[in-house]
Amino acid sequence: MPIATPDQYAAMLDRAKAGKFAYPAVNVSSSQTINAVLQGLTEAGSDGILQVTTGGADYFAGHTVKNRAAGALAMAKFAHEVAKNYPITVALHTDHCPKDALDGFVLPLIQASEDEVRAGRDPIFQSHMWDGSAVPLDENIEIATTMLAKTRNINAILEVEIGVVGGEEDGVQHEGSNEALYTTLGDVEKAVEALGLGKDGRWISALTFGNVHGVYKPGNVKLRPELLGEIQAGIAAAYGTGENPLDLVFHGGSGSTDDEIHAAVRNGVIKMNIDTDTQYAFTRDIADSMFTNYAGVLKIDGEVGNKKQYDPRAWGKKAETAMAARVGEAAKVLGSAGQSEG
Repeated sequence: MPIATPDQYAAMLDRAKAGKFAYPAVNVSSSQTINAVLQGLTEAGSDGILQVTTGGADYFAGHTVKNRAAGALAMAKFAHEVAKNYPITVALHTDHCPKDALDGFVLPLIQASEDEVRAGRDPIFQSHMWDGSAVPLDENIEIATTMLAKTRNINAILEVEIGVVGGEEDGVQHEGSNEALYTTLGDVEKAVEALGLGKDGRWISALTFGNVHGVYKPGNVKLRPELLGEIQAGIAAAYGTGENPLDLVFHGGSGSTDDEIHAAVRNGVIKMNIDTDTQYAFTRDIADSMFTNYAGVLKIDGEVGNKKQYDPRAWGKKAETAMAARVGEAAKVLGSAGQSEG
């Protein structure tokens, strides 16, 4: 199916919220990883989200060039074309844009979408993330308010981070005290007071409940998914809304147990970011191919090797399929498997 229109993306999120499931939002950095995600979602019968970080976009543009806006646009053009071959619906999202990257990443992409919208077409990306976790909360919300007006203007959705997801992702370091890893109701009330609950543009929020980016064994990350329910209840009481008024995003999920993920989804998570685990699945299979076919992929002792084994397509297909399987696992845990409406 073609990449989701703004209305289709909004309907996707609404359907997840009503059905109490979440979509895998998988970071991609190459045509191979895009194909792997599309394969995995299709095999799981799940819709989903393709997303790119500043570092992923730099790589997509050419690692010696590092023009992240150009890389993100190239990623989008490729995804828009190849997604037509799959029977599921996917949306495009830019992930983790800190303050010092706005001018070189998200703002040029929004401007490019403004040109598309003026021409009567859809925005290039359906949502963009402003990551204000490294600045004071008041500044975070002030910039989010400006960004919300821009995304609303192109009929896109804004993602904001309220709190600090610890660890590091694509060179963006997230540091803070232990208390900063847990968003408070007061923090969210400030955000809702400034951003509203959809009237001034739709936004989704990455609240933090102990999340940490990176690689961790189960049990090493102390998550409190019940905190999300407490915040949802507090906002619902303050604004007289129904259950789970906020659309939530789960960052830093590596090492989380299935029960923790299920609890987060029950409390309003409709999008879960996946990066570390799919990176490992992709590379782990390449390592297996290299070690298993060592004498074929290398020209050892004057031999000629085996072209069928060192052809990048040979091990690349296996790596894509391994990554696709990990995407499918995520869809099952999140409850989106079998939920695609095409």
